[in-house]
Amino acid sequence: MEYTPWALLSDAGLIAALLVTGTLVRAHVPIVQRLMLPASVIAGFLGLLLGPHVLGVLPFSGQLGTYSSVLIAVVFACLPLTDTMGLRGAGRQTGAFSLYSIGMYALQVGLGMAFALLVLAPVWDTPDGFGILLVGGWAGGFGSAAALSAAFGDTWPEAASLGFASATVGMLVGIIGGIAVSNWGVRRGHTARGGGLAELPEELRTGLVRDPERRPSLGTATSSASSIEPLALQLCVVGAVAATAYGIQAWFGGLFPRFTLPVFALAFVTGLLLRLALRRTPAWGYLDPATLRGISGTATDVLIVCGIASIVPGFVQGFWLPLVLLFVLGLALCFVLFRVVAPAMFSTNWFEKAVFTWGWSTGAVATSIALLRMVDPDLRTRTLEEFGIAYLPLAPLETATIAFAPAIIMAGAGWALGGGWTALGLIALALPWVLGWTTRSRGRGARPDRVPAG
Repeated sequence: MEYTPWALLSDAGLIAALLVTGTLVRAHVPIVQRLMLPASVIAGFLGLLLGPHVLGVLPFSGQLGTYSSVLIAVVFACLPLTDTMGLRGAGRQTGAFSLYSIGMYALQVGLGMAFALLVLAPVWDTPDGFGILLVGGWAGGFGSAAALSAAFGDTWPEAASLGFASATVGMLVGIIGGIAVSNWGVRRGHTARGGGLAELPEELRTGLVRDPERRPSLGTATSSASSIEPLALQLCVVGAVAATAYGIQAWFGGLFPRFTLPVFALAFVTGLLLRLALRRTPAWGYLDPATLRGISGTATDVLIVCGIASIVPGFVQGFWLPLVLLFVLGLALCFVLFRVVAPAMFSTNWFEKAVFTWGWSTGAVATSIALLRMVDPDLRTRTLEEFGIAYLPLAPLETATIAFAPAIIMAGAGWALGGGWTALGLIALALPWVLGWTTRSRGRGARPDRVPAG
């Protein structure tokens, strides 16, 4: 079928119908509520089952997998326009939280690459970049999976299906494993305040905010509809940034055909330059962070649906055993850091911080927040606020990894990536002891899980 604007409309309508169906399933099916599955993931599974690669019921166009590459550019275009990029409130425990997060991320990169090159490639002849699927799907989530597949391009066409399969498994590990460890921690008294799945607010369980008075605003209007709709203004800025990034890639590709710059990375840099140019001018005040976050979140939801629905089962089936072994490594790493490193590293509220990190290191900050609300219903431990500051040093590292790791791997330097990131992860986890930020290095005798919430 020829791809036309009407085909785009048809795809958009099918994706919308799947998302609405996923929302209804989340709102009314108890088992789905207990698993806290996002509507986008439910919609993605339905799209995969009914799509062209399985039952062939839904008439998607051949561009379904391409939408993820476009949408990830939109997500990265929004990031520098919404991030506060401040360090106010940072302290020793926030520093330890940041190093713990960096260690988690770096070890997923390094150990994943080393394991794939040392064990999986000799036995199952996996591609050189196979190990990057762990961090690309788990700590990176669906967005990073889409970005990596776009960066590899035609050199590794299976990367998209394998990456989204990794992200799907990572999210399930994060949710199911997170619920299990959260309930364990509540029963053992490791939390500053008892909680559990039953204490989650209704909107987190059903996905719908039923009380009109509790419904938050989507954003703030910064323009008059007599001139331009407020939402349209924000969309124009994001669209211009993403399109500029694509134009730069096309121009650069014409000059250097053998080297491809990822559009999402260029979108981030373009957005950052726009931020620097407007930050001290009145124009900056007309960008609404809440609306831009809404645009980014919408793009992410649609990206997840497209990503899961476009998985080619044959690609995943061909590497199912190496994938399982890679996921076992990821699960073991997450568990060791959760159960061994976190209690010794954090002098206050170690369990809440470890549960939160479990959520984002397996795929989504939204999962982290839901798990945190299970063990800290009133958010008294300020873990969420601390992470907002602790994540700042990790953000550029994460962006650089996703942007440049494929180029490093395709250049034949996968071992350098594995060794370098493993060393970085170990150093990050060791620094709190060297700096005297941990419970044991500061000589405290009380168990860290018994320190009351601040």
